[in-house]
Amino acid sequence: MAVYTEVDDTALANFLADYDLGSAIAFKGIAEGVENSNYLLETTKARFILTLFEKRVNESDLPYFMGVMDHLADKGFPAPLPVKAKDGKALRTLCGRPAVIITFLSGMSLSRPNVEQCRELGEGLAKFHAALSDYVGDRKNSLSVEAWRPMFEGREAEANALNAGLTEHILSDLDALEAEWPANLPSGVIHADLFPDNAFFLGDKLTGVIDFYFACNDALVYDIAICLNAWCFEDGRGEYNHTKGRALIAGYQAVRPLSDTEKEALPLLCRGAAMRFFLTRLVDWADTPKDALVRPKNPIEYAEKLGFHRNAKGFFDYGG
Repeated sequence: MAVYTEVDDTALANFLADYDLGSAIAFKGIAEGVENSNYLLETTKARFILTLFEKRVNESDLPYFMGVMDHLADKGFPAPLPVKAKDGKALRTLCGRPAVIITFLSGMSLSRPNVEQCRELGEGLAKFHAALSDYVGDRKNSLSVEAWRPMFEGREAEANALNAGLTEHILSDLDALEAEWPANLPSGVIHADLFPDNAFFLGDKLTGVIDFYFACNDALVYDIAICLNAWCFEDGRGEYNHTKGRALIAGYQAVRPLSDTEKEALPLLCRGAAMRFFLTRLVDWADTPKDALVRPKNPIEYAEKLGFHRNAKGFFDYGG
């Protein structure tokens, strides 16, 4: 269960007293997610999600994330809305952690998205970027290329324990990414973590996007690279599904066509996105206690995806 901070009945009741949401009638930890403590909260008035912020989230970044959700709601994009307490503030403290209640969205997250759902996701991502094109907040991507080598330093043995010789490949990747990382691409607010468990569907229709706690300002096409990694590889292996990739890219371009410069940059950005998730998973894999309630995701999945990206020659390799 993805709960780092346990909330007892008394603490919850005292917390809810600051809101006009009624009293709790159900409260359950949510298994998805590994960054924060998430609970499904049902009160006498409605259902909500309660999040306590842990680990990588800096408290100073939280107003940016709240603003992103408020802005999306104002633009009619299907995203949860932070619930304000009686004092008009959404951010609170619970059990010594920053905490927020957000509205509940209908729909199901996907375990194996199909082609039409990939196209729908691509279209939704472009609408997400458009909705936030005039958002005035700014947050640097703290998990971009300059952060990767420091994350890997000292973990060479752990990488080789996963797969003999992996460290040599990772160091070579880092050299290439640092030397060639593109600049001056069209930029704006990106989600930066839009995996299938952060999108809700009813059938093939996208009904909501959640978990904005890695959102930042960066190249828009980098968000596509993250989604291609997360949505278009089969069964957690390094086997890329070109049909799904083509659908996702086509869905995005139906709303916002990519420039030639963005298309040229996509293979390297895909490689970088795979590196980012390999490294954060490697850190969690090594540092999470064996008896922890949260089971970290195996980083080898993204090591295998890196193998595909090393051999990609151009935009067409991703279905473009």
